[in-house]
Amino acid sequence: MPTAMGVLGLVALVVFGFGADPGHSSTFDVGTGVEFVDIGSVALPSRATALVLSLACLGLAGLAAAAVARRRAVPLAVPIGFAALWLLTFLVWAVQGAQISFVGLLAGALLLSVPLVFGALSGLLCERAGVINIAIEGQLLAGAFLSAVVASVTDSRWAGLVMAPVAGVLVAAVLALFAIRYVVDQIIVGVVLNVLVIGLTGFFYGRLLAPDAETFNQPDTFSDLPIPVLSRIPVIGPVLFHQSVIVYLMYVTVIAVHVALFRTRWGLRVRAVGEHPVAADTVGIAVNRIRVQNVLLGGAVAGLGGAFFTLGSVGAFGREMTAGQGFIALAAMIFGRWSPTGALCAALLFGFANNLQGVLGVIGTPIPSEFMLMAPYLATLFAVAGLAGRVRAPAADGKPYVKE
Repeated sequence: MPTAMGVLGLVALVVFGFGADPGHSSTFDVGTGVEFVDIGSVALPSRATALVLSLACLGLAGLAAAAVARRRAVPLAVPIGFAALWLLTFLVWAVQGAQISFVGLLAGALLLSVPLVFGALSGLLCERAGVINIAIEGQLLAGAFLSAVVASVTDSRWAGLVMAPVAGVLVAAVLALFAIRYVVDQIIVGVVLNVLVIGLTGFFYGRLLAPDAETFNQPDTFSDLPIPVLSRIPVIGPVLFHQSVIVYLMYVTVIAVHVALFRTRWGLRVRAVGEHPVAADTVGIAVNRIRVQNVLLGGAVAGLGGAFFTLGSVGAFGREMTAGQGFIALAAMIFGRWSPTGALCAALLFGFANNLQGVLGVIGTPIPSEFMLMAPYLATLFAVAGLAGRVRAPAADGKPYVKE
């Protein structure tokens, strides 16, 4: 990890720092839309700001190198802080001579990260119990499909939202049946389920939703619900507390999963099953029962995330509309080191990278559009390959347990 951080830090210093025009400024509109607070626009000298931020990146790389040299674990805040500073350095360099809305950029990043957070939490719940969930993509897609159909038929967004976790549980039940009951390779089962869900939703889309969209594929979307007082906080208020109910459910889910896993007896049992199932079995813990419960719970969480595509964003189901978000969610889980808060931070980082390519494309940045489209996937690749450092999955992850 220190090597990757050092190389990226040098790239930021040479390309973004010294490459910025000293005669240009990077302007960020941080107006919040709040009546009594209007910060307005902030213009930063491009080269000076990029140099300071890139040197800060190198400083964090030095901290990571010092921790590794002393044979100590690198704190999660170090790679996360490095990634944030590196992206800010890139942003200052890319926006030089132009202006963007900083609040809009953050709000868009949050929205794009919502399905990633739900997907990462789904994978986390499964892998903490020792089951690899490659079927997150299929669970997201199933949740998006069923939520759109039910919401359209019943003319109720809430009914669609309730049915989204049900769709995820149905996919997860098949995963649990074959991976736990019949001890089939978990990765193979997950891949097959993804293909199955893509095929089924594509079939029903072509035969049912597309020919009669008014009946089956026109769900209402959830409107934003500003939280009194909190939504009026400068900058973070409009970003965090002026969102739809699905985003608020994401906050609650992250907190609930963290507390359940690390502050309850149930969470201790789950982690014991994922680390040493034989020892857990000897003290009376039903290993496979815990695994089945967690796989089903993870499916429900992923299905809820799928509802965001139809009830919180697009407003209609589209063929393969998840577009690989389930696999990026797995990367976020790994980058977050199988921790709910870490997965949240990683998902926000990937959402920021995804939103950034759209924003910079609008302002006409000189960066080729092809490279901008690659941005979220490059962020995923760098995170998993280098920035996450040496991460250790639960010891029994992916290993079926057969009681002798």
